[in-house]
Amino acid sequence: MKTLKNSGIVGALALATVLGMSGLTGAGAATTGHTSTGHTLAAHVAKKTLRCYKGTAVKRVVAVHPKCPAGWSTKKPAAFHNVAFSATYKGTIAMLWSSSDVKVTSLSGTGTGTDLGLTAVSGTGSAAPSSQCDPISGVGTLSGGGSTLKLTMKSTTACGAAGAAPTTVTISNGTALITGGTGKFAGATGTLKVTGSFAIQSTTAGSNESDAFTATLVGTLKVK
Repeated sequence: MKTLKNSGIVGALALATVLGMSGLTGAGAATTGHTSTGHTLAAHVAKKTLRCYKGTAVKRVVAVHPKCPAGWSTKKPAAFHNVAFSATYKGTIAMLWSSSDVKVTSLSGTGTGTDLGLTAVSGTGSAAPSSQCDPISGVGTLSGGGSTLKLTMKSTTACGAAGAAPTTVTISNGTALITGGTGKFAGATGTLKVTGSFAIQSTTAGSNESDAFTATLVGTLKVK
């Protein structure tokens, strides 16, 4: 009887040990499984780096799902390079006189020189003559080969050789600001120095006239 009891105790202990080890093994497996899942999740939410561009500025966005801010793009802009421009345009300028100002209703001509294929010029403008030298304003377009370059006159003064017509008007130090372009000049920037002259025949209010002009534009364009 004692031997049997002892054997029963030993058997129970052995069974408990086996069950305990099984439990520990299960717990260990569960722990190992949890750790593996944690590593998988960590890998899944890893942050990424995105390059965003706005003009010449570059921004790095680091996030799980990175996005560029408003106004920024993932597309890298094309690099710009400098191109020399030097051309002389000759043609006709049409003017309409009033009692207080003169309007350039049209200007058109053709160019020669390093015009980058922009062989034609057109434009409009105005001035309010009150002395022998007066400010003038205007806008123009250089065109050719399916491309255009937009210009705006800035800080430009025209001076008459005499105080009254008929006389020759000269622009000796004008400035044309590049405000845009199309075709191969899309996004172009720069400033061109403007010199030129044209003749006027009358300053009588209400009169129209067309005269010859010549204009030279020199400077550097920044193009793609």
